[in-house]
Amino acid sequence: MAKSKKRVRGCVCFALICVIVISILLIVLLVKSNRCEYTQAAVAADSEICSDVGRNILQEGGSAVDGAIAALLCTSLVNPQSMGLGGGAIFTVFVDPGHVKVINGRERVPKVFKRDLLNDCPQNTILLPGSQWIGVPGEIQAYKTVHDLYGKLPWKTLFKPAIKLAREGFPLPSVLDKYLYFFQKAMVNSSLCSVFCKDNKVLKKGDILQYPELAKTMEIIADKGPNAFYEGKLAEDLIQDIKSAGGSLSLEDLRSMQAEVKDALPVQLGDYTMYIPPLPASGPLLSFILNVMKGYSLRPESMKGEEEIWTYHHIIETLKFANGLKKYVKDPAFSDGNDTSHLVSLDFANQVRAMIKDEPQPLQYYNVMPSADSMGTSHLSVIDKNGMAVSVTSTINQMFGSTVYSPRTGVILNNELADFCGRATKISAGEQPPSSMVPTVLYSKPEKTVLVVGGAGGSMIVSSVALAIMNHIWMGKDLKDAISAPVVFVDSSNGVNFEKTFDQAVKEKLKAMGHKEGKLQHFFNVVNAISKQGSCITAVSDARKEGKAAGY
Repeated sequence: MAKSKKRVRGCVCFALICVIVISILLIVLLVKSNRCEYTQAAVAADSEICSDVGRNILQEGGSAVDGAIAALLCTSLVNPQSMGLGGGAIFTVFVDPGHVKVINGRERVPKVFKRDLLNDCPQNTILLPGSQWIGVPGEIQAYKTVHDLYGKLPWKTLFKPAIKLAREGFPLPSVLDKYLYFFQKAMVNSSLCSVFCKDNKVLKKGDILQYPELAKTMEIIADKGPNAFYEGKLAEDLIQDIKSAGGSLSLEDLRSMQAEVKDALPVQLGDYTMYIPPLPASGPLLSFILNVMKGYSLRPESMKGEEEIWTYHHIIETLKFANGLKKYVKDPAFSDGNDTSHLVSLDFANQVRAMIKDEPQPLQYYNVMPSADSMGTSHLSVIDKNGMAVSVTSTINQMFGSTVYSPRTGVILNNELADFCGRATKISAGEQPPSSMVPTVLYSKPEKTVLVVGGAGGSMIVSSVALAIMNHIWMGKDLKDAISAPVVFVDSSNGVNFEKTFDQAVKEKLKAMGHKEGKLQHFFNVVNAISKQGSCITAVSDARKEGKAAGY
């Protein structure tokens, strides 16, 4: 009997030990699965090499602004079709909820420009090369202004990785390879061929890409400071090359270029406060979309079953109304006193939501003014160890900008004035073109969360960023899934375009409701974002552009 009791006790003890061991293993596995990707800082650029450059600057003690500038300079080499020194940038910098600033380095109309320029505008997405579309570059002025305010490392230090990369060269990445192949006929007949061609044929993936002239230009700006781009020998060379291409920019235009510093606009989204850039950026348009959709009380179940159809219907209809509001996105200094406060008004969003019916309406119902859709730009997000967050979008506008290349400086010039097409009836010297850029930071005190987000892809930026935010904070998707989820894009004629991976059954039901499918063949939407919850950081670079984030 005693032996039997001992056996029972032994079995019980063994079982108890097994339960404890299994429990410990489960806890370890759970902790491991929930382990933070990063705990200190991160950079989400649209290429791994540039995310690494930004991360390295942060590890050297640089601020989020320092990391962003270094990563942007790198991106101008890796994705030159999207951004560069000949373009412009908009930064949203979050220090704390009471200190969120926007640094606007958007290009401006030169003092001398073609007075009937808008007559040259197309009615579709045809690229607009040519020197007449070049705006006064504001990229370096934006870097200067934001670095003066928030930089920690010396200005020169931020240029070192890009100068080394430009001078020594690197294997041509696959994303650039695709664009060069797509534009090869135009490329071989342009001055850009001196950089992107060999033996009069465009470079291919894996070929070594070098920027000897741009390396010299970056070195001059690094050594002499940002003003070297806007005055002196470098500026004279740039203007001479632009004039040789038929452009109208002058040294006076460069010297007068300044970046603006403004408070970000706060918008309440439940527990989150969203900080957006004011006009001429499209922050107010992003606010409008999310304010309308907020009224539908979206949740994870909103993307299941029959409810998913209605969720997408409401999104599509909201995007159609947003298209009708694009005419209000303009430089406020040249808006003739028109009040645009309704764009961020919750009351206005409620009024529009009440107008959304159970079936699509004719084009005029949304008060849409047809315009040309655009593409391009680059975005990156950064968080540093002190909690500073930077969301920055940079662009030369369409692919390879104006396609005007300055052989003396290595700079590719923007075609930013094309952004007035379909959005304005006149333009003025000094005016900034309307922009789709929406570098955004969201903050939730209850959630102890900061979300840094923005996008690239021209006209697709606002809807792509809105969808990513909705997917993450309302639909409960993790950041990677929120970004990778297939998007729907409503073009300037209110055609509804579905990304290739979009659910076919949902698409057919939406078409059966009366939504007209658009004819878009290529999607250029890219969203890069970072989320910090407590001390846990998640960083995601959009796989659509083969990006990869970095951190520590």
